[in-house]
Amino acid sequence: MATARYVGVSLDTDNPQQLADFYSKLLDAEITYTSDEFVYIQTPGIGFVKVDKHVPPTWPNPDVPKQSHFELGVDDLDAGEAAVVALGATKPEFQPQPDRWRVLLDPAGHPFCISASM
Repeated sequence: MATARYVGVSLDTDNPQQLADFYSKLLDAEITYTSDEFVYIQTPGIGFVKVDKHVPPTWPNPDVPKQSHFELGVDDLDAGEAAVVALGATKPEFQPQPDRWRVLLDPAGHPFCISASM
């Protein structure tokens, strides 16, 4: 029997509502809790914590490490990228293996990957 169960992970941001709205649309997940300091989407369990002096990761430059990132699956890599960018993500110029996966940045600058082959 497990001692604990997974509930979610939280990302630092200077604008929790904006980031929660982005991931809510991206993952078709319901926002289940909102305050000025914290917003939470239920599935897959992601919280967004307000940090006043948040410094986004500078990926691929290691000055401010990415610390963590999501691996997300899409049916078609090009169409998936276009849809995610339309929601507010940005695509950095450097792409390690663009034929296999794409690295994108959420509105707070956190890198995440989309792949059709995982």
